[in-house]
Amino acid sequence: MTLTTTDLKGHLKRIAVGKVRELYEVSPNTLLFVATDRISAYDVTMENGVPNKGKILTKMSLFWFKHLSGLTKNHLVPVDGIYSALPAAIGEDPALRAQLDGRSLLVHKYKILPLEVIVRGYITGSAWSEYQKSGTVHGMKVREGMCESEAFDEPIYTPSTKAEQGEHDENIHPDRAAEIVGAEMAARLEKLAIELYKAARDYALTRGIIIADTKFEFGVDENNNIVLVDEVLTPDSSRFWRKDTYKVGQGQDSYDKQFLRNWLTDNKLKAVPNVAMPQEIVDQTKAKYVEAYEALTGNKWVD
Repeated sequence: MTLTTTDLKGHLKRIAVGKVRELYEVSPNTLLFVATDRISAYDVTMENGVPNKGKILTKMSLFWFKHLSGLTKNHLVPVDGIYSALPAAIGEDPALRAQLDGRSLLVHKYKILPLEVIVRGYITGSAWSEYQKSGTVHGMKVREGMCESEAFDEPIYTPSTKAEQGEHDENIHPDRAAEIVGAEMAARLEKLAIELYKAARDYALTRGIIIADTKFEFGVDENNNIVLVDEVLTPDSSRFWRKDTYKVGQGQDSYDKQFLRNWLTDNKLKAVPNVAMPQEIVDQTKAKYVEAYEALTGNKWVD
């Protein structure tokens, strides 16, 4: 099954549609996050989806929320099954349950901070492109003489703006992030994001995966405590590399959307709208996501 959009027949109000997730209001304080099977690259959503991708993202996020729970509060609402918190008509309708089973999270509603909080452990992607031109990453000077895919001496905080649907995120200097959310909050975000990245990186290495970089999103509660929200450390928000084939000075064997990005680039379709992936790309992308899930969690994936 491939789910590219949801329709809860008016039982809940849909309040937002993102590149992958659709958000419904359950109560004044809680939301339903539904991860569809849509996939985007270069800030453009493909016309077709990847079967059960949303379920993989959801299970992987749940794994990481639990793994990182000692470091930060997250937005999950602890419930014994999401249907206990939803209108009874949804739980009683097999067609509606088919849209939600395995791909939905009940979460607290928080004020979301308007930053993509990116941590980079290795130089790749847009950071490598910028470095080749100017010796900088997000406008920050970094060590001279670095090679593609090389590890930074220490992970670096490289924020970007949060783009609306169809728009492009913009890489920004940390000073600009401080202007957006305030210097004190920006410093807290940087510290926490690097702590989360290091914890995830160190665990992933024991599972044969290098986390080259990742994107976190955060909100704040009523006491201005930072809360980890959205998805976390999935192939959609991170670059996962195979540890056993890693080699400095070249691109890496990747478990994430880099595979799709490469196909788009090779076919001169980078950032082109209304692109449908051929079945071969769909199947190979799905296989990459499943492989990453199984390697990181130790669980066998069953559709």
